[in-house]
Amino acid sequence: MFKNYLPCFVISATLLVAGTFASAQSNIKPKYNNSTIYTGIEVGSKGVKMSVIEIGKNAQTNGAFNILKDTSVNTDFISFSGPTFTATLNGLYSFYNTALRDYKIPAKRIFTVVSSGVKMQAEKNTKLAWINNLVDSFRLMIKEPERKVEIVDVMEEGKLSHLGIVPSSRRYSTFLIDIGSGNTKGGFFPYGNTKDFKLFQLNWGTKSTANATEKNCVDDKSLINFNKQLFRVLAGAENSEIIYAVNSSGAYPVSDNIAVSGGIAWAIATLLHPELIDNSVISVTYAEVVKFSEKLYTNFEALSPSFLTTNINRPAEKDIISKEVARVLQVFDQKSLMAGTGLLMKIIRQFESAFKSKSFYLVKNGQVGWVSAYVDQNIDK
Repeated sequence: MFKNYLPCFVISATLLVAGTFASAQSNIKPKYNNSTIYTGIEVGSKGVKMSVIEIGKNAQTNGAFNILKDTSVNTDFISFSGPTFTATLNGLYSFYNTALRDYKIPAKRIFTVVSSGVKMQAEKNTKLAWINNLVDSFRLMIKEPERKVEIVDVMEEGKLSHLGIVPSSRRYSTFLIDIGSGNTKGGFFPYGNTKDFKLFQLNWGTKSTANATEKNCVDDKSLINFNKQLFRVLAGAENSEIIYAVNSSGAYPVSDNIAVSGGIAWAIATLLHPELIDNSVISVTYAEVVKFSEKLYTNFEALSPSFLTTNINRPAEKDIISKEVARVLQVFDQKSLMAGTGLLMKIIRQFESAFKSKSFYLVKNGQVGWVSAYVDQNIDK
């Protein structure tokens, strides 16, 4: 049972703890001796993320790396409009300056990347020029014409997500599904090594699903119409991509467990089981996700911080849960939660149908997993 794996996943997930943004170097407190601090800045579909990462001498063998800071700004770059372009560029520039000037991290230890979700949406909408323009504008703003800003492809990001999120002890028995804003990627290592990776991918993520639904709503922005259009968008995604992707995934019989990461996994895990606030990994069933999806639409008020903490008696625990639930609701509104949960529901429904023996787990703190692995693999050791 995966409950025996929880300590291993907790060890991995604690390396990915989300922090509160701060602008003073004194707030960065290294955990290890003889470690070096790096920064990974990612332009994703929903916005820009910055992770300040401490990497010890034995990171590859002992997992001696730690997320010191993790913050983001929502800019909705994949809308490909003038305002969202400007907001993304400003976010990228601001985070770079924070790392360089406030945290005193040298430019050579600041890694800047564009996620596969952005690339896929740009290709889908014939907007690749927007990415190139963003990169060129950023280089001009920071006066570094040779600055490397890698546009990561989906295979590399899927592999890095697995390396950054799944603990090495469960590396070859876990199938990872990382639901991002613009796409979903993941997979597993089928041959007992980290060179060969079997990719799982979908052109759908939480934000891209919500955007497609909003587009279908046209002038009727009511929740009733959004729910109706979401059903149609997800049905189309299921029939055109999800069924085929799951059936050809190779998840059977190598992978015993399906681990789901990404912002929506954190949100669902927090709202579904607030009493397990200290658990980095939450076990779920398909039936639970279905009921949660229905609650999002019919009884959203029952997911408020005050309601979810009604039966929590200890004040300190109640306060922690209330703050985390509030944070979820600040990041995701009702419609985006419906879109992300609906997408997850469609994905695990197919895995449930095809592979009855699989167990499903939500990894709360995996949102910076691939960025930490990218930094770890690109530094000079």
